[in-house]
Amino acid sequence: MTLLFADTGATQATAPTPTDRLLAGSLAVAPLLYLAADTTYAVRGWDDPTAGVLHVLGAMAYGLVVLAVASRLPRTSRLAAAIVLTGVIGTVGNSAYGFDAIHLSLGDASLVDQPGAANLIKPLGLFFPLSFALVAWALARLGHRWQAALVLAAIVAWPIAHIGNIGVVAVPVNVALVVAFGSLLWARRATTT
Repeated sequence: MTLLFADTGATQATAPTPTDRLLAGSLAVAPLLYLAADTTYAVRGWDDPTAGVLHVLGAMAYGLVVLAVASRLPRTSRLAAAIVLTGVIGTVGNSAYGFDAIHLSLGDASLVDQPGAANLIKPLGLFFPLSFALVAWALARLGHRWQAALVLAAIVAWPIAHIGNIGVVAVPVNVALVVAFGSLLWARRATTT
């Protein structure tokens, strides 16, 4: 298996595939996109269309982060299966909130405030932080303990920041995720050069 990020004690046996590069790249792209989205929300408001677009793109990229981490676990791992399941559902829910921001920017009512079928957005959205709590667990099992702790701390604050639309919490949460996931790439580069 090709390294997606630094392995504890192992060396890279084969050249990375295009899929490996895509998943590894998501470790940098996803948190940076989301940092840009939440910074834009914090400055322009939580119904800003540009922030909504960045939000959707960041949510999709975080779906790849989930796959990147899950792919590092053993093929028989139940944790990997749980990460993939919650990650895919969480990506859909997280993206829905970005589309909701775009919807609001057009002067329409928020789906979050609507009854009936629109309520689907709420439970789906909660799968995103759940998936990243599992990602933190996986990182700890893979030997990336400080990154795991940082991801877990950030993801505990995630719902506070995003349910309450609190920019002063959302931006630091994203900075923490940039550091945690980005450091996995830096560690990979150090082991492969």
